[in-house]
Amino acid sequence: MPHADRPFRILFVCTGNSCRSQMAEGWARRLLPDTIEAHSAGTAPHGMNTLAMMAMAEVGVPIARHTSKSVDSLLADPSIVGGFDLVITVCDSARESCPTIPGARRVIHAPFDDPPSLARDAASVAEAMPHYRRVRDEIKVFIQSLSRDVEIAPLQGVRS
Repeated sequence: MPHADRPFRILFVCTGNSCRSQMAEGWARRLLPDTIEAHSAGTAPHGMNTLAMMAMAEVGVPIARHTSKSVDSLLADPSIVGGFDLVITVCDSARESCPTIPGARRVIHAPFDDPPSLARDAASVAEAMPHYRRVRDEIKVFIQSLSRDVEIAPLQGVRS
């Protein structure tokens, strides 16, 4: 059961914490603001992805002020007392290299395609953006289903 002294805490983990996990954090904060406290981090963070920020801004979910963080630095943050109730890996690489998160009651995997990889051969931003928009929209649907599929408190019936 989540701690009575804090909201249900979810951590979205991806390798770079630059795109998919940031989009997931943004959507969770927007769609479930009174239900959860959303965070994101990476196993090897490397800065925010500009096109991901653009894709999210298009739908009114700004993530430009987010920062790319490592899982270790987030876990060392004194404001994260009590850890995370649910950890969601959003890429296969993060699933394979996700460190043990102390206190995490459950870890699930919800893989999404990697927009930078999909857009690698795009000749322009306009050509690249459909990949980011598709993944952004798939993550939104996942976050919307999260509140239906997961009883946030108490955490029961989570798909692994």
